[in-house]
Amino acid sequence: MQFDPENHVNKLCAQGMLLEGEAKRDEAAALFHQAWNEATNALEKLIAAHYVARHQQSVADKLKWDETALKFAFEIEGQEIKGVYPSLYLNIAKCHEDLEDFDKARENYQSALSYTSFLPDDGYGNMIKAGINNGIERVQSNTR
Repeated sequence: MQFDPENHVNKLCAQGMLLEGEAKRDEAAALFHQAWNEATNALEKLIAAHYVARHQQSVADKLKWDETALKFAFEIEGQEIKGVYPSLYLNIAKCHEDLEDFDKARENYQSALSYTSFLPDDGYGNMIKAGINNGIERVQSNTR
């Protein structure tokens, strides 16, 4: 999915990512929250929520933000948005796994898997697919 590099919310999130790379987590988190507060449409809310989720102190809070990102993804029409579903479902599944709710984790890993045909055939797509498959293997071994 193409994101507009000139979009204000995208710029805030990109600046936050740079700060993350400099180990300035608190400053990055502040920019991601600013992006959330300034987002005006579903795509901007999706992007901001995704980054806010990364800076939560608890798994339950991370799950809430990941589910918020997915909720806004569902509000966006078109086939192209489906390329973000695998990553969003992967994040949600991992939260459920960390919370030891293996049934919900399995459901979300399977949902992620069902959208992998929308992933690009590149390093990113392969990384997401590997994460999904590894997650499925982990939750299967926890429910046997």
